[in-house]
Amino acid sequence: MKRLLALAVSLCVHLLTLAFLVAGVALIAASPGELVVWLAGGLLVTIGVVLRPRLGRLPADAEVLGRAAAPELYGAAARVAGAVGVRAPVTVAVMDLGVDATYTRVGLRRTPVLVIGLPLWLALPPRQRATLLARAYAMSATGEGLIVGQALATLAEWRLGLTGAEPIKAREEARLQMDKASLGIMHNPGASYDAAGFLGRIVGRVLGGPLLLVEVGLVRLVRSDAGRTEELRRGLAAKVTSAEELSALEELMASGRYLAPIQAAALRGESVPSIREDALTRSRLADDGVLTSAPGTGALGSRESAAIDAELLAHYTRAIRGFGLIS
Repeated sequence: MKRLLALAVSLCVHLLTLAFLVAGVALIAASPGELVVWLAGGLLVTIGVVLRPRLGRLPADAEVLGRAAAPELYGAAARVAGAVGVRAPVTVAVMDLGVDATYTRVGLRRTPVLVIGLPLWLALPPRQRATLLARAYAMSATGEGLIVGQALATLAEWRLGLTGAEPIKAREEARLQMDKASLGIMHNPGASYDAAGFLGRIVGRVLGGPLLLVEVGLVRLVRSDAGRTEELRRGLAAKVTSAEELSALEELMASGRYLAPIQAAALRGESVPSIREDALTRSRLADDGVLTSAPGTGALGSRESAAIDAELLAHYTRAIRGFGLIS
């Protein structure tokens, strides 16, 4: 019930954005010769464009891997996706300084994309690599979804615009400086500028309070379902890994303790294969210090994991220079 209510509220938020666009275009079309109408219509259209839902895109620092250049990685990603029950990623990308793995859909065609952070990936044994992928897939499958997620983003933009703007005094001071710089040419009443500001303040005062309340309500609806969402997420991940493995991975990611040995080895000038072997050795040590066998899963075993490392060697070599920037 709460999910349906959150979806209904989100649809209303998107309809409001669409209403701004339609109203702005209709206003301009009705009186195309009036400057004030153009200002008002342009303001409405601008609000609609700024608050439009985004369809997602790859991070600017993500590097897409060609399927031919990384067949083992694509194969492992597809096997884990199939086990979890989500669509296999069409695109796999890596991030030099990423410390997580994310699975999302981008563009109008909702293309599934997997993005893997190289520092974390380099440090994990095969079994935890499979757990990391399963976790990314499960989080996407049980997330807020495009409609609710983009509604929250739109409401956040409203909040930022209504509460994070500079004071009016600063705006007036900037305008006076422009008047002085123009030697009095722009020293006119500025009706157009004032009209736009007046319309903006009207919109903010009429919609500001209600929209802030809507955001609070939608956030509470989403959070109220967090327990059920977490249970579903862990249930999906359990198709590939155990609850203990998932908890251990999340604790490792939160602590960041895997980074220090890699950073120290990189500063010593060690090669990527040497750093990888040290990481595998540490992962095989049990709590009592006994060296155990290398862990692996059916979806991602030791042989496949080693082949993936060979595919990513050039990316590791380039990225490892920046690992020291991660804190």
